[in-house]
Amino acid sequence: MRDLVVIEGLEVRTVIGIYDWEREIRQTVRLDLEMAWDISKAAAKDNIDDALDYKAVAKRLIAHVEQASYGLIEALAESCARIVLNEFGVPWLRLKLSKPGAVRGSENVAVVIERTQA
Repeated sequence: MRDLVVIEGLEVRTVIGIYDWEREIRQTVRLDLEMAWDISKAAAKDNIDDALDYKAVAKRLIAHVEQASYGLIEALAESCARIVLNEFGVPWLRLKLSKPGAVRGSENVAVVIERTQA
């Protein structure tokens, strides 16, 4: 059994990109996360203390991404994954980090990574 806690479409403005003009502006990135979490205890007790606090995860990622300054979405995705795994005790996650409008004629470009706790 694998329960998932999901955050979809978390949009944050940050400095991201390799071109000089990108280093001078803030662009929107979008995060979609699937996080493995056994929800049975939280469901049985109906108690937030037994749940993965997705609001806390979102707030932490927003704070990190807003202050970040990466050239590549790959590097930003890895840093976000490390935060969720290390700070929230999530055993496995799939993270999609999108940079809408990065390629002319496309709606979106993205990387999707899956990581587990080491």
